[in-house]
Amino acid sequence: MDVIIIEDELKSRENLKLLLNKFCKDITVLDMAHDVSSAISIIETYNPDLIFLDIELQTGTGFEVLQKIKKRNFEVIFTTAFEQYALKAIKFSSIDYLLKPIDLEELQQAIAKVRLKKDKEHYKEKLELLLRNISEQPNEKSKICLATGDGLEFIAIKDIIYCEASGSYTNFHLVDNKKLMVSKNLKEYEHLFENHQFMRVHNSFLVNLEMVKKFIKSEGGYILMKNDAQISISQGKRDIFLLKMSQLR
Repeated sequence: MDVIIIEDELKSRENLKLLLNKFCKDITVLDMAHDVSSAISIIETYNPDLIFLDIELQTGTGFEVLQKIKKRNFEVIFTTAFEQYALKAIKFSSIDYLLKPIDLEELQQAIAKVRLKKDKEHYKEKLELLLRNISEQPNEKSKICLATGDGLEFIAIKDIIYCEASGSYTNFHLVDNKKLMVSKNLKEYEHLFENHQFMRVHNSFLVNLEMVKKFIKSEGGYILMKNDAQISISQGKRDIFLLKMSQLR
């Protein structure tokens, strides 16, 4: 697999190159770059299979590099030293990233995922979704990419009625009675949707407030969704839920 490293700091570039050469089989590091212009130049020269792309570069960002490349016939693993706002856009797009300093096991797992991927068209969609999400405000992101057992699903956030915990998995209940299971826990999506009209009303439920039909006081209180699903609400969440509902535009 032909690889390019685009990394802001010399020490980080050399460390990643060392890990790849020493511990990752069948990897060839073709070249490295530290800024936007040199990154674009080596990508267009080598046409790599995989790019390790730092979010913050000396003359811009890794997203600018992607925006300026016309033919994105490669996969990307982002690298960053910070849990920053941009990571949320990356997670919405279901693209891999590594936090620095890079852990060898996490690096090997990320490369293994790349080797398993076969659908290039779906991956292009993920990159396009990422670039669109980066250009939008946090509360305006319109779609999320969900990796299910059958493949990738690009879902409009407005079409999510509620999310339900199922152990370490999450079930997405969508309009038209569609249901998807994703191998990430509910807390992950609680964090992702924190700038949207979603609320964790119970340990098992994260609801789209825009999809609430009514709040029923009887039987201890529960939420009736637009698909007629009855959602339990924790006693301590009732007041803030009713406040949020009253503030909906």
